[in-house]
Amino acid sequence: MSEFTHFNEQGRAHMVDISEKQESVRTAIAHTSIVVDEAVHQAITQQTIEKGDVLAVAQVAGIMAAKNTSNWIPMCHPLSLKGIDVSFHWQQEGQQYRLHIETQVKTKGSTGVEMEALTAASATALTVYDMCKALDKGMIIGETYLAEKTGGKSGDYHRPSDEKGDNPWK
Repeated sequence: MSEFTHFNEQGRAHMVDISEKQESVRTAIAHTSIVVDEAVHQAITQQTIEKGDVLAVAQVAGIMAAKNTSNWIPMCHPLSLKGIDVSFHWQQEGQQYRLHIETQVKTKGSTGVEMEALTAASATALTVYDMCKALDKGMIIGETYLAEKTGGKSGDYHRPSDEKGDNPWK
């Protein structure tokens, strides 16, 4: 395991100096989900929520969150992102529906975009909740996790399928 680099000589947190790191193309994919009841599922898919198109607004929120991650996570570097995508996939689970959310973020730079992908996923799910909470405050935002990342000194990472189970995106 590599040594943590987010602490200075006094043991206090600091932003890591990445000025000497080599630039490379870096990508990250994160997943989360939100479980809703049938009424919320119907309202989202039939676009009857008074606030507007839930998935369109949530998608924009995820993109904005990725672009602003360094404003929320103290030690994240501001990045020039080259691409952001937010995708949705519904899965029925008995009387409930799970909205799977996948975010993909890409840059060419000296540090990775894992935090941007995770922040985008979280903000997307939170926006769905916000837009639908008048119908049901019992929605459950599911596990949020890094599915894969590419580029950088540490190399590629692909979450093993046995850690999370079936991936609805594959």
